[in-house]
This record gives sequence, C-alpha cells and structure tokens, in this order.
Amino acid sequence: MLTGKQKRFLRSKAHHLTPIFQVGKGGVNENMVKQIADVLEARELIKVSILQNCDEDRDTVADQLSRGAKAELVQVIGNTIVLYKESRENKQIVLPR
Repeated sequence: MLTGKQKRFLRSKAHHLTPIFQVGKGGVNENMVKQIADVLEARELIKVSILQNCDEDRDTVADQLSRGAKAELVQVIGNTIVLYKESRENKQIVLPR
C-alpha cells in the first residue's frame, strides 16, 4: 500500500499526464485490463478517463482496473483515474519513504 506522502508525490507527477485509456459504454473488459497492465509496466504511472456514456460509476471502474492490473489506485478525480504500478524491468519513479 502507498503512504499518503507517496500518493501526494505520485499525484504531482501525474498532474501533467494526459489520459491514455478511455472507459466508455462497454465498461471495463479483460482486454483493456491487459493493455493497461502492459502500459503500466512501461510507464508506471498513467491516467484513465471515464467517458460520460460509461454505465458503471467511477469508483467501480477504478476498483476493477486497479485490481485487474494489480496496480495501486492513486486518485480518482472528476472522471479521471490515476494508477501506479512499480515496473519490474523499467523502474523510473523513485517513491519517497
């Protein structure tokens, strides 16, 4: 689990990112979760936006994505989810203790 300090650090890093994935009418599916897991391995920190036509609420989507990709949920703000997962091969972000 991330500490509050680590989450604040990651939120500041994520501020400048643009969302890479969009969750729409179809909701969350296995293919999307796999793609997100792959991108997290490469980038560690990503944003996902939830479109207005998405049937599920944002907390449910955030939970499904973080569990499915085995990632940490950093933040849900508006219709944007910030996810973090430490990369095995490509570690770039050093978290504060």
